[in-house]
Amino acid sequence: MTEDQDLQEIEELQQVLREDSSNFQARRRLAVLLLDKGFNDEAYKQFQFLITIYPSDASLYYNLGIVYEKMRDKENAQAAYIKAIELDPEQTDFKYNLGLVYIDMQKYSEAIPYFEEVLETDTDDSNCYFNIGLCYVKLNEPEKAKSFFENAIKLNDSDVFAHFHLGYIYKNEGNIDEAINEYNKIIAQSPNYSWAYFNIASIAYEQGDDDRALEYLSKTLEYNPKDIEAYKIVAQILSKKGNYDEAIETMNTSLKEIPEQGNSYYELAQIYKKQKMWKEYKENMITAMKLYETLSMTPKQLQEELDRCLPSDFTE
Repeated sequence: MTEDQDLQEIEELQQVLREDSSNFQARRRLAVLLLDKGFNDEAYKQFQFLITIYPSDASLYYNLGIVYEKMRDKENAQAAYIKAIELDPEQTDFKYNLGLVYIDMQKYSEAIPYFEEVLETDTDDSNCYFNIGLCYVKLNEPEKAKSFFENAIKLNDSDVFAHFHLGYIYKNEGNIDEAINEYNKIIAQSPNYSWAYFNIASIAYEQGDDDRALEYLSKTLEYNPKDIEAYKIVAQILSKKGNYDEAIETMNTSLKEIPEQGNSYYELAQIYKKQKMWKEYKENMITAMKLYETLSMTPKQLQEELDRCLPSDFTE
């Protein structure tokens, strides 16, 4: 149905209920339509009313849980899904949604058993494998996470997020070729996925392959011009090559894209320090200190560096 047809049906159902408020079939259809169209407050009222009439209807609690999720009320969504499962323990959709709510609540250990129960019924649910893998990542158990991401990819090779997490795990294990392979699979499927380019660039940079790092950082910034870390690495490579003007231009571009970043001003200061341009170095260090909320270091550490690095005969 088209949007206009749905809205027309909502109006028709509302008219039916004005004439006969006990037409619960119409009320149920109206509640589902309101939910589908994003009229969350109205949908909530309809489902709450229907639950007073059908208190043992698990699907009503399930839909109420969806309403609560859309309203960003995680606690009540959790309670609604638990009630739905209590009334109908065989419905995997109820368990899957509860698992997602637990992830949203950062209750990763509580989420895992519900996804596992879904897999007992549907062993080919790639999303469940991914979600369990994600939970183990959040629980800092990458070895457990790895097998679930691998299973997710076996079932759905187009899952770029599973490839991404798996690549990150491989990199941390030292399996660099496998990591790069995962990131390249992402790029093949989603050519504008900036983080895949950035992670390949980071590997190249760590290996000392600056030209390859610059190539992939350029792609990173093409698709995400607000990637502060990418600008920083580009500037560091250019500075190392002695291309100070380009490095400065890079950091100034970063500050145009993401203004008032203390770390960016600090990086700019370091480029000036390498050139012994003490006035510019000091100015950018002072600006960085003023933006302390976006600094990775404390203003005290920057002041100590200034005191240590500025020549004793420096005058403004």
